Amino acid sequence: MIYDMSTHIGAKPGEIAERVLMPGDPLRAKWIAETYLEDATCYSTVRNMFGFSGRYQGVDVSVQGSGMGMPSCSIYAHELINEYGAKTLIRVGSCGALTESLKLRDVIAASASSTDSAMNRMRFDGLIDYAPVADFFLLRAAVEAAERRGVEMHVGPILAADAFYTDRPHLYDTLADYGVLAVEMESAALYTIAMRFKARALTLLTVSDHFKTGEHTSAQEREQTFGQMVEIALDAAIS
Repeated sequence: MIYDMSTHIGAKPGEIAERVLMPGDPLRAKWIAETYLEDATCYSTVRNMFGFSGRYQGVDVSVQGSGMGMPSCSIYAHELINEYGAKTLIRVGSCGALTESLKLRDVIAASASSTDSAMNRMRFDGLIDYAPVADFFLLRAAVEAAERRGVEMHVGPILAADAFYTDRPHLYDTLADYGVLAVEMESAALYTIAMRFKARALTLLTVSDHFKTGEHTSAQEREQTFGQMVEIALDAAIS
């Protein structure tokens, strides 16, 4: 059922496209809309979590900020799918690299998302470690888009962490030993919500920080660069 306005987005019916990019930072949403979408209009300023709709290569696309962390991302993913009919959600975010095979500004496609959050354990009465994964066809479309654009994109599992600052950094070394590429804070929730409600989801990330080298990007770079990731996401969304 499509309601007039959702609690946290507040857009009118028909204002949000079936294909939605989801940056965590609402200012990155604004930058993406202004840089890549034709005739972009703002449909939401609720809590300053901006949302925009426009067209990319003639196809309707929306960009919705989702905030930081899995609770916030879950709210926006749930409302986009269930109250606005979104079918394709692609997170475009930043991450911290866990392995020396990655360098600053590399692009990652998250095939799966481990987590230290209890959200999914609670969904399954504490009995099952649910394994949320990316939509295969979106993942394949992103890989093909990266190849066309000549971007070396890394594909593999990531960690969605509940806490930005950790007391157990040694666990990141263990995760890297098991093939986990990077850490961020949203994707396990995004993949779970999408799978629950029969939508497609993918996470694309740009390395903004590196746990091995200590390198990091600036706040402005995280807001207004990372163009390769966004272009791949848009190509995959309309494929």
